[in-house]
Amino acid sequence: MGKTNELSMLVDELQKCGEALIGISEGLADMFSGAEEEKQPAKKATLKKKAADEPKLDSQPKEEKPLTLEDVRAVCADKSRQGFTAEVKAILTKHGADKLSEVDPAEYKALLAEVEVLGNAK
Repeated sequence: MGKTNELSMLVDELQKCGEALIGISEGLADMFSGAEEEKQPAKKATLKKKAADEPKLDSQPKEEKPLTLEDVRAVCADKSRQGFTAEVKAILTKHGADKLSEVDPAEYKALLAEVEVLGNAK
């Protein structure tokens, strides 16, 4: 593997770590802002009333953000590190590619579903 390719993979991994940290910080911020609202009963009652007025989120169609090559690569790399390299390669071949970058983005969801179950007891 060339140094440029290796560096590119490291940059991708670093970016994923940064995105994970942002997600964690946003989750913590939501948790702590929720804790402050519980301490203030007047606001809590107002929030309950607003929640009752709004339609339920479950009834609305959920928007999924499209999977990216980096999202799929992270899961495949993790499974490969867990010892499922041959299985991941077989799934890629099943989807008509020798390497992940050759997989059609429309197939990412199906491919990811197959890779994620590797190693799970049935």
